[in-house]
Amino acid sequence: MDIKKLARLKRKRRVRKKISGTSEKPRLTVFRSAKHIYAQLIDDSIGNTITSASSIDKSVKNTQKFDSKVDEAMFIGKLVGQKALEKGIKKIVFDRNGYLYHGRVKAVSSGAREAGLKF
Repeated sequence: MDIKKLARLKRKRRVRKKISGTSEKPRLTVFRSAKHIYAQLIDDSIGNTITSASSIDKSVKNTQKFDSKVDEAMFIGKLVGQKALEKGIKKIVFDRNGYLYHGRVKAVSSGAREAGLKF
């Protein structure tokens, strides 16, 4: 593993010691790769994924073309927010997964807030 990935995993462990999702307040976790972005709502008490959205979903790919990856991440945040509201979830805990709160990670959280989720 390279140094950047090890540093991210170290930050991830440090953050995950403090936050966890419950059934009332699940954890919204974000993973970003070079091409795609993924978001999941997780209930850590039972270890289940409640809902998820990603840039590789057919519904996202068929809707529109995005100008940038940040716009796509904002759309993913709105999509996971809408799915959460359909399941009756209004409050969440945000897990940036060791990434800096900047760019695409920040866009996912902004999109989820626009959809109506409370952090």
